[in-house]
Amino acid sequence: MSYQDIAFDRRQGVAEIRINRPDKYNAFRAQTIEELLDAFKQAGADRSVGVIVLTGTGDKAFCTGGDQSSHGQGGYGGRGAIGLPVDELQGLIRDTPKPVIAKVNGYAIGGGNVLVTVCDLAIAAEHAQFGQVGPKVGSVDPGFGTALLARGLGEKRAREVWFLCRRYSAAQALAWGWINAVVSKEDLDAEVQRWCDEILGLSPTALAIAKRSFNIDTEQLRAVSSMGFEALALFYESAESREGVEAFLNKRKPDFRSHYQRRTP
Repeated sequence: MSYQDIAFDRRQGVAEIRINRPDKYNAFRAQTIEELLDAFKQAGADRSVGVIVLTGTGDKAFCTGGDQSSHGQGGYGGRGAIGLPVDELQGLIRDTPKPVIAKVNGYAIGGGNVLVTVCDLAIAAEHAQFGQVGPKVGSVDPGFGTALLARGLGEKRAREVWFLCRRYSAAQALAWGWINAVVSKEDLDAEVQRWCDEILGLSPTALAIAKRSFNIDTEQLRAVSSMGFEALALFYESAESREGVEAFLNKRKPDFRSHYQRRTP
C-alpha cells in the first residue's frame, strides 16, 4: 500500500508507525485507518521487528480521534459499521504478538486516547493531554474505549473521563495509571528508544505469550465493542448525533437536549 496519511519506518528491530496529518492534529479518517491496518499487519509479520511504536507527526498531537470534517450522514464513508474500521485497528493492536508502545507527543483525545488505551505501554511528553470528547460531538467509543479504560483507571475515574469530557495532564495521567512514564518533550524519543532497547533484549516468544495472556482477561470486550459499534451506526443516523458534528464544525455549543426530547420513548 502507498501511504498518504501515515509514515512507516523500520530500523534495528523497531517499527515506528506515525499518523501523518499534523494539519488535522493527526485526526484519522477512513483512509488513515486502512493505512494503519496495513502497517500494523506488516510490522506484526516481520520477524526482524521486536517492538512497534505508534505516534503522530509533530509535537502538538499524538492523535485527536476521528476527523469530524469527514463525518457525514451516518458515518465516515469507509467500511465497517460506522464507515471507519477503528474497532478492527484496536483489535489488531491487541492481536499483534509484539509490544506496542504509544509515544504520546501531544494531544491524545477521543479516539486517540483509545489508541493509547489499547497499546501495551504508553510514554508521554510533559505537555501531552488526555481525554475523551465523544459525548461532546454525539459519539462514543464502546468496548475497548470505555470498559478497557476502566480496567486501567478504575470505574469511577473512567466514568469521570467519559461523563465530563475534561482534559487531563500527563502528570495526572501518570498518577492515575493511565500511562507508564512522563518525560520532557526533548527526551521523549530517547526515552522510548530506551524502552525499545530493553524489550529487544528479551525473548520474543515469551513476550508474545505474555501479551496473549494479558489479553485473555479482557477479550470479551471485543464482542462488546462489535455490538457497540453497530449501535453507534444507528445513533449516527439520528438528529441528536448530527447536532454534535454540526456544532463542532460550526464552532458553537451543541443543543443535544432539544433533539433528544424529540425522540419517541
